[in-house]
Amino acid sequence: MIKIENFIFDELQRKFGNDENAVRQLNPLILASVGDAVYSLNVRTHIVATHDLNPHKLHLCAAKLVCAAAQRRAFEIIEPLLDENEQYIAKRGRNSHPGTIPKNADMHDYRVATACEALFGYLYILGRGERINFLIKTILENENETV
Repeated sequence: MIKIENFIFDELQRKFGNDENAVRQLNPLILASVGDAVYSLNVRTHIVATHDLNPHKLHLCAAKLVCAAAQRRAFEIIEPLLDENEQYIAKRGRNSHPGTIPKNADMHDYRVATACEALFGYLYILGRGERINFLIKTILENENETV
């Protein structure tokens, strides 16, 4: 197996290390921005690994699973599994005030989706890959959307 060096993640580790307090104090919309990419990459990787789709169908399928409504459903699946710190980050994400909300997104869905994204950003910056994998697996096993 080839080990892929992730120099960007190494930069995060140099900046934050395992300083949970420093990561907790980041703007929740920054955490959500990182978490959005982490969540999307995991969903797309899962789709590629489990389905034989052309790029257009892959995009359509991924879009269904990463839209605000789908992320709200995903968060509802994992919310009972969150520890106190994770609940705190999710609450900060949900209560944040983004500048704009996409016109095709429901306000409640968008806020809960931001909570979900902030959680994944927080876990990623802290290097908690096993926790991310567990939560993503739980979501995908319980997701009702079909490809």
